[in-house]
Amino acid sequence: MTAGPPSRPPKPASRPPRLERRYRVRRAVVVAALVAFVTALIVLGQFTFRAYTGATCRATAGGQSFAFTPEQARNAATITGIAMKRGLPARAATIALATALQESNLRNLRYGDRDSLGLFQQRPSQGWGTQAQVLDPVHAANAFYDALVKIDGYTTMEITVVAQKVQRSAYPEAYADHEGQGRVLASALSGHSPGGLGCRLNQSPVGVAADRLTAALLTETGQTGSAADDGRTVTIHTSGEQSAWGVAEWLVASADTFGITQVDVADRSWRRARGRDALDWVRTDGPTAGTTVTVVLVGR
Repeated sequence: MTAGPPSRPPKPASRPPRLERRYRVRRAVVVAALVAFVTALIVLGQFTFRAYTGATCRATAGGQSFAFTPEQARNAATITGIAMKRGLPARAATIALATALQESNLRNLRYGDRDSLGLFQQRPSQGWGTQAQVLDPVHAANAFYDALVKIDGYTTMEITVVAQKVQRSAYPEAYADHEGQGRVLASALSGHSPGGLGCRLNQSPVGVAADRLTAALLTETGQTGSAADDGRTVTIHTSGEQSAWGVAEWLVASADTFGITQVDVADRSWRRARGRDALDWVRTDGPTAGTTVTVVLVGR
């Protein structure tokens, strides 16, 4: 007897259209969830990487710490340094820094409401100077302090009151939001909190001539420095330990601008690095107190 053709397996029953649609929807939801999860992991990884390796500065005083970009730290150093040069109290720097944080987030903005410009969003049309002048952080800070010192009792007034008298802002209450940051920055950068500012920076700075650093130091802090024959080491002699620490913190905040790799004062040293250690000052064998600051620049 001849065998017939092999029988085919029965064809699986197809899903009803409604079930097929549900299946596709569930599959799309699962795929979307997986994509979202992987994306979140990537973003979190990038954020964590930047948090541990990105350029940043940290100011600490009175048990509080705040993080700032190198650009913000440099502008804060200029504002605080000029207050020191003028012999103004740390409260003046606190007011100026809180104001600049509110007005520009400590960035030298080339735009603003109407003709407002710069760190303090000063308006040339209101007598703060020319456009070029209000965009110069040194001029802008001096102009702010010129107006501030004319206010009787500014050292005891609330930030919102005194800043409003200077700025005439539409949102005067907003200045108080930055008082804590301003106080910590002023304390660290004026030398009241030794070792209060550290910066984690790129390891490949651009070389800058020592005379450019000493010129800026004199303009912004009133301190003079002498460069060694190697052109890389600058020594600054100050009148006291607090002044020395104020200069040292100014130098750290300005490290990216001038290609600074190391700052030494008393028994502490800040060394340029990418790791978290650069946010802190390390102990050395130097004296526990000192009035001399030594700074090392990268070779040109």
